[in-house]
Amino acid sequence: MAHTDINYGVDVSIEVLLDEVSLCNPCFHRGSFGRTEVIDNTLNPNFVRKFFLDFFFEEKQNLRFDVYNVDSRSSNISKFDFLGQTFCTLGEIIGSTGGRLENSLSGIPGKKLGAIIFTAEELSNCRDIATMQLCANKLDKKDFFGKSDPFLVFYRSNEDGTFTICHKTEVVKNTLNPVWQPFTIPVRALCNGDYDRTVKVDVYDWDRDGSHDFIGEFTTSYRDFSRGQNQFNVYEVLNPKKKGKKKKYINSGTVSTYLLNLCYVTGDPSQPTSLHYMNPYQMNAYAMALKAVGDIIQDYDSDKLFPAYGFGAKLPPDGKISHAFPLSGDNENPNCVGIEGVLEAYFQSLRTVQLYGPTNFSPVINQVARSAQDVTDGSQYFVLLMITDGVISDMLQTKEAVVNAAALPMSIIIIGVGPAEFDAMEELDGDEVRVSFRGHFAERDIVQFVPFRDYMDRSGNQVLSMARLAKDVLAEIPEQLLGFMKTRGIEPRPALTTSDLPDLHRHI
Repeated sequence: MAHTDINYGVDVSIEVLLDEVSLCNPCFHRGSFGRTEVIDNTLNPNFVRKFFLDFFFEEKQNLRFDVYNVDSRSSNISKFDFLGQTFCTLGEIIGSTGGRLENSLSGIPGKKLGAIIFTAEELSNCRDIATMQLCANKLDKKDFFGKSDPFLVFYRSNEDGTFTICHKTEVVKNTLNPVWQPFTIPVRALCNGDYDRTVKVDVYDWDRDGSHDFIGEFTTSYRDFSRGQNQFNVYEVLNPKKKGKKKKYINSGTVSTYLLNLCYVTGDPSQPTSLHYMNPYQMNAYAMALKAVGDIIQDYDSDKLFPAYGFGAKLPPDGKISHAFPLSGDNENPNCVGIEGVLEAYFQSLRTVQLYGPTNFSPVINQVARSAQDVTDGSQYFVLLMITDGVISDMLQTKEAVVNAAALPMSIIIIGVGPAEFDAMEELDGDEVRVSFRGHFAERDIVQFVPFRDYMDRSGNQVLSMARLAKDVLAEIPEQLLGFMKTRGIEPRPALTTSDLPDLHRHI
């Protein structure tokens, strides 16, 4: 029996898999929405990855789930063994008692194929991100010829008293005192923004055949976790069966948690915990990325006027949510004069708008695409720079926008800031697999994605960090520009006077 989760309220692509089994995500609007991770050697997988979908009460949103046995490293589903499928609507899942729906698999005549359990919960607007590290001490020995191979499984509690898996650590081999790698997780994945909601952590000894041995468990809450910022919280690992059998049983070891960092992604820009923090002494990551790329690419724009947009905010005076609003505040004229003008408009907008999800990419991409489609004679080429914390809410629409934009004279640079996971962003960067939508592939790779943290100088040298970033993200632009010109048969023109030179237009 497979178990997976759908959260409604925000869109994010995701994948989940079984045993040597994989669950191929909903075919949403006749397009593949994503996949689960693969879980080895089990007939009862419990998937970690979630599907984030917008729920519309007035619409029938059909979903299809295909289940596969994954026995190769190929990404081609046709090479996997089909195990069954099920159909439902998003409304059926949400409308089920406790947001929990169990559906039988079908698709192979004459065989009982098992079932899938879905759970759904409305997402909070909390977009805080936590980075934590855990270690354990004196765990029970489970292996006959060794010690134990421990790993942790995190569960958040549901309103009906059940628990939903939300994170797994890596396995640390042959030790009773493991130290796991630090990991970053959205707070809403742990508790949906409710700091007092119960979080359960199970400790297991990994076995190759998938029959992992239960060592013990402990419960806590995110509020307790957060008290461990800059200090350790220690929890006893208890095994209820052992405790019931042995009078002298104390525990099965201890686990210590350490909150390395709590980042309030959409917090008040005047607070140091926000990624948009307006520090009077140094630039935040958004400003650094803007200046790093802008200072170089502005040399190729003759008028130095840059349309600059924000996405994901409530605008004054009525609090209307916008996913493509001019930073200048002027709907008729989104242009900013020079990169310094863009930075000034960015900081001014932080004082006037309220940062707010969901974060939709497609409106801004389509906005620039509309400008690019009017100039396809080679006289102009458009570069869209998008800076984001990594939370993307409209993956399907963004894929469609990228596929359409690939036929136009434009490139897209995406820079991820902060500690978030950027799996969705990597999917848009078509270096290995070209972006596709409903079976149609982008004719060119026009997206370049990089996480800014990979370029941060350890000594804190902002100038060096910005130089590294600009060099990498701009490296593909000339090839993308030439690729478009060649496919359209546009030949280089004779030398022109300065006033006749074509513009390389940049949007932010």
